[in-house]
Amino acid sequence: MKSKYENMKIIYNRSKIGWYWAPLFVSFWFLLFYLVVVSSFHRMPRLKTQLDELQQPGQFIGERAENTLLRLSKIGPKVVGSAANEQVAVQFLLSEITDIIDGARTDLYSIEKDVQIASGNYLLWSMVNVYQSVQNVVVKLSPRNASSEAALLINTHFDSVPGSSGAGDAGMMCVIMLEVLRVITKYETPLTYSVVFLFNGAEENPLQGSHAFITQHPWAQNVKAVMNLDSAGSGGREILFQSGPDNPWLMKYYGKNIVHPFASTIGEELFQNGFVPSETDYRVFRDYGEIPGLDMAQVLNGYVYHTKYDRFNLIPRRTYQLTGDNILALVKALANAEELENPSKYAEGHMIFFDVLGWFFVYYPESTGEIINICVCVVVCLTIVGYIWIMSSSTGMFRRRIWVKFGILTALQVAGVGLGIGLVLSIALFLDAVNLPMSWFSQNWMLFGLYFCPMIFGMGIVPAIYFSRTKEHGLPLGYGIQLLMHSHCLILTVVTVIMISYSIRSAFVIMLCIAFYTLSVLLNMITRAHKTNFLWLIPHCLCQVLPFMFYTYCCYAFYVVFVPMQGRECNTNPEILIGFFTALMVILFAPFLVPLLCLFRKSKTIISMFGVCTILFIIFAATPIAFPYAEKTAPQRFFAVHTARTFHNADRASTVNHTDSGYFVLPVDRRPHTLDDILFENTNYSKAAANDCDSEIMCGYPIYSSRWLNAVDNSYFVPGPEPNKDYLPTLSIIDKSSSNARSIKFTLEIAGPDHTSIFIQPVNGTRLVDWTFTKEPLEQNVKPPYYVYWSYALDPTPLQFSMEFEHDSDDWTGSTFRIAIMGHRTHHDMYIDEEFREFLATFPPWAHVSSWIGSYNSWEL
Repeated sequence: MKSKYENMKIIYNRSKIGWYWAPLFVSFWFLLFYLVVVSSFHRMPRLKTQLDELQQPGQFIGERAENTLLRLSKIGPKVVGSAANEQVAVQFLLSEITDIIDGARTDLYSIEKDVQIASGNYLLWSMVNVYQSVQNVVVKLSPRNASSEAALLINTHFDSVPGSSGAGDAGMMCVIMLEVLRVITKYETPLTYSVVFLFNGAEENPLQGSHAFITQHPWAQNVKAVMNLDSAGSGGREILFQSGPDNPWLMKYYGKNIVHPFASTIGEELFQNGFVPSETDYRVFRDYGEIPGLDMAQVLNGYVYHTKYDRFNLIPRRTYQLTGDNILALVKALANAEELENPSKYAEGHMIFFDVLGWFFVYYPESTGEIINICVCVVVCLTIVGYIWIMSSSTGMFRRRIWVKFGILTALQVAGVGLGIGLVLSIALFLDAVNLPMSWFSQNWMLFGLYFCPMIFGMGIVPAIYFSRTKEHGLPLGYGIQLLMHSHCLILTVVTVIMISYSIRSAFVIMLCIAFYTLSVLLNMITRAHKTNFLWLIPHCLCQVLPFMFYTYCCYAFYVVFVPMQGRECNTNPEILIGFFTALMVILFAPFLVPLLCLFRKSKTIISMFGVCTILFIIFAATPIAFPYAEKTAPQRFFAVHTARTFHNADRASTVNHTDSGYFVLPVDRRPHTLDDILFENTNYSKAAANDCDSEIMCGYPIYSSRWLNAVDNSYFVPGPEPNKDYLPTLSIIDKSSSNARSIKFTLEIAGPDHTSIFIQPVNGTRLVDWTFTKEPLEQNVKPPYYVYWSYALDPTPLQFSMEFEHDSDDWTGSTFRIAIMGHRTHHDMYIDEEFREFLATFPPWAHVSSWIGSYNSWEL
């Protein structure tokens, strides 16, 4: 008669599957991702034509929006201060709006249009943002029988960055808003409240048009909520990445009315915690208007964002219909929402929300989410205890021994996950250290070998080695693997509890993972399939299908948004961000699949193939195979400014110390030296070191925006001929006075081009205590030099301002402050000379260069 030990040995020997089935098992999940997840992400509705309007009036017509964008994008770059932006684009919008009014049901609606011209200043980041005569085109749509003055604001912008036509950012949203306005006013659309359509003409400057409207326009005082529409790419599905703040009723209306959902609490928390290097007008409406809202942006093909490749022909045609259907439905819903009358009554609370592959949308209050999360955690713990109790009865092993095994397997799982994360972070640090980051930038397939494979290898090889060495004195293999997965479920449960305690709404992500796994365990326990060799795999794998699709969908969406963003981020190691996020996703979608590889014969060899793949991909990263950049589709970004520099002495006459000229080059991403061989070997160009950093503000470089501040360390100056010096900035001292022995007041006047950066650095122990601009930098103790960005659109009147300095003593010997003024002619191509064009021609095809004429002048006064 066979002993219990021999029976267990027989069970173990039968618990292996032929190794040749492993590739099929892995391939199934790959196919599920590519055939279902990727196709669901890119699914968009058919573009509706004007013939469809005849058959079904009142719907959004994507074809008309497309035709409008074609005409708008032909204007070309629309930079603040340019004729294209201040005249042509404004007249284009007014003409379109007039046509819409002519075809509107004026018996039902009152339609007013206005061109706002405004000036002001405010603190944005650490920069004082000064704008002068910028323009907004505004339309107010009100029902004739309105009993309330409350209004919903819909905002986008029509200006663009230098060199870009702005078809995607945000011409697309402009034509969407025009078509929404046309549909609502042409057909009998019931409205309870007014809708204000704001086409702001200074968003890229940055965020000046929205500030002008919300702080100065008379219609702004009645705005109760906002829908901000923007773009970080070129079409595709628009993601809702921020809502509120608070005001959960907004998400309720989004969930009930959105036609093609794309939103997640994860994205909102990432954006609000600074993981996204960008800001939108939503921030201005929130901070200066104190109004809640929805912040939405298209994110597909972010490689062309803010480049000359942001063109009409790159936008997928079905984008117009998808976004148009969504915005029209939301405007109709919010303009009739009773909460719009007084949103403050409904402001308390937060929502948890996410879409499932774009198929449907899930949303519920944060309080409900906490209850769900806690209940799931309790069920997980009870299920694992019950499973071990039943296992003890069916195997005849002491429960204490099973708990010891469970503890060992938990430690092994922690070690496996730790090994995987350690490998991922080591690879990320290594690639950055050897100047090989971002090999996945245009070659997204590199992510699989660099980060997915080491994570899977680490999570799989540790238990595979353990199970191979415990054949004769452990549990049956099926039980062991199930206990291993139970341990991972318990680890994730602990993480969920920690996230709940810190009120992190994204805890729902881990809750879903452990909930579906626990469901499979309960099904196996009810059917007793867990006692069999392989039948338990059926419920287990079936319950993993939906979580696998959901997490890989989230992962794919993350890559679509964040991979292109790394092309404009130089401060942080992008490998850490991409690698660590990939590791987290693998921990969620693969922990209950990777252990199943141990069921196959030659499991260590199978799992080791992922490690071999990792090594091969690291080698690829050092070869041209994985070169990060590609012409037009994934270019490397540079700024180049043809600059004349003048440095003045610290004397009463402000005599010139020295002058020079050349090309200021600013690489934007983590690989700043890709052009060194191309630009400086076998050419007449040379790289000048930044020798002026100790003596000159910003190393003597012509800074254009606050985003350039982070990249100054990687920038360089290439000596060259002088550019055209017409319209250089000028500085005049209008007045210099003193109210007491320890203070002095300067009144200055600056004239120059329509985009000018001004840096002010107190010296010799002086302090800036007051000035004409907003006092926030002084009150918040912003670290000098103080940065003032000044731009104007219509009115070129010189900027005049006063500054008051204090000193601890009445000895004012020496200078009081240093000032550097950088002028930028960002839209005057006629001033670009042949030498500068020849320099730009040396850049390779895969480099995108935003270029213009600039200047740098410094004084010590």
